[in-house]
Amino acid sequence: MEFGILSIVPPIMAIALALITKEVITSLLIGIISGGLIYAHGDIITALETVFQLMGTKLGDNALMIVFLALLGSLVMVMNMAGGSFAYGKWASSKIKNKTSAKLATTFLGMLIFIDDYFNCLTVGAVMKPIIDENKVSRAKLAHLIDSTAAPVCIIAPVSSWAASVIAVIGDTGVANPMNVFLSTIPINAYVLLTLITVIYFAFSKDEIGIMQKYELNDTSRIIEKENVGYKYSKDGRVFDLILPIVTLIAITILMMLRTGGLFEGKNDLATAFGNADVNLALVIGSFSALIVAFLLYIPRKLLTFNGFMDGLVDGMKTMISAIVILSLAWTIGGITSDDYLNTGSYIASIITNSTMPMWILPVIIFIVGAFLSFSTGTAWGTFGILIPIMVPILNHTNHMHYLTVILAAIFSGSVFGDHCSPISDTTILSSAGAGCDHIAHVSSQLPYALSVGMASAIGFLVSGFLDKPLLTVPVGFMALVIILLILKNLTVKKYGSRA
Repeated sequence: MEFGILSIVPPIMAIALALITKEVITSLLIGIISGGLIYAHGDIITALETVFQLMGTKLGDNALMIVFLALLGSLVMVMNMAGGSFAYGKWASSKIKNKTSAKLATTFLGMLIFIDDYFNCLTVGAVMKPIIDENKVSRAKLAHLIDSTAAPVCIIAPVSSWAASVIAVIGDTGVANPMNVFLSTIPINAYVLLTLITVIYFAFSKDEIGIMQKYELNDTSRIIEKENVGYKYSKDGRVFDLILPIVTLIAITILMMLRTGGLFEGKNDLATAFGNADVNLALVIGSFSALIVAFLLYIPRKLLTFNGFMDGLVDGMKTMISAIVILSLAWTIGGITSDDYLNTGSYIASIITNSTMPMWILPVIIFIVGAFLSFSTGTAWGTFGILIPIMVPILNHTNHMHYLTVILAAIFSGSVFGDHCSPISDTTILSSAGAGCDHIAHVSSQLPYALSVGMASAIGFLVSGFLDKPLLTVPVGFMALVIILLILKNLTVKKYGSRA
């Protein structure tokens, strides 16, 4: 059945409401129900039956992903409660003697804790605050380091809550080998890679850009806060109490991916095995194994009591409820706009096919749209959930699936960019809280870095799209970034003076 222009109402309504209300869950739900009403020709009972049956089907198809997110939340909580993260802080404080090493240690810890951005924000802040203060680094800079190694690292780590969710959304659109597709986006994920390069560069630099320079010269970004991370943690934890469960999670997940991909049975080679792997099952078994290791590591040494460990499992699961709800709604709106229902992708594809807009300009447009949507709603996950189910069918129907990797990379880059800038983003708020930094001070001091990298990324997507060379996205963006940062650095030194 053809629904024509009505088929684009659900995603447009979801996007518009998200921009107006700044609340993605309600916006997605209303978009889904509007799609059900269109499909049922206004019959509300039939619409609700359609929507919730579809939601139940999607939840069933992706049940292992939900189990993984719940187990991951539990693992993060019990690792924190055991005190391994704080043991790293104690160890680092004996080795770190200057600003550069303090910033690098913060960056390294942020990259190490790549399995979840919430875990990253709260843990890195709590661990590194005393070390940062001792080496006279501003709290605004600490918040920037936390924010820049949370979402940007999670979206390029194959074993993380972010990667697992986007792989699930990609797979739900019918794309073959979603893990391989995800891995292929990493070298083109311009905003993320350029952000990490920028963080490392400014760890060595004596001067910053924008108002961050003012805070580094005279820190007024700190807020008076209770040193309370929201749970009790053991003072006897050691660094390996953090590292061993994470290593177990990664190792077991990779082994299970190879097993489910047919490597050990000799059916496939290494690359094919990764592509054919049951990623969700591998993640569930990996996270469950990590929890077993954590239990055997913490309970006998009395870092946690048995009851405390069990309470931590439940509390950790609660932290993942929002992510699970967003994912469930993303799967559902993708379903209602699919070929089996409203056939939205086919309709939009026909418009693009008949338009004069060249396909090479699409990546930079998607990057900008993703950034704007993520900035306005404060959630990269919600942006993934809206844009991926729309764009993949469009590419499929227009026979432009060779653009899939660069379009997905543009969605990921734009979403993280907008999330990084947004004052209502959960990771932005958590970075401020974790660093004990005034929230507006964090947002205003991080903005020049985010905008610089965002502008360079847009240039990278534009030029590489025009040349039809996706792998040039990051190199072109890097060259643009160097010029932008040199200009801003000179302007900053003129305005605030230099620390050199």
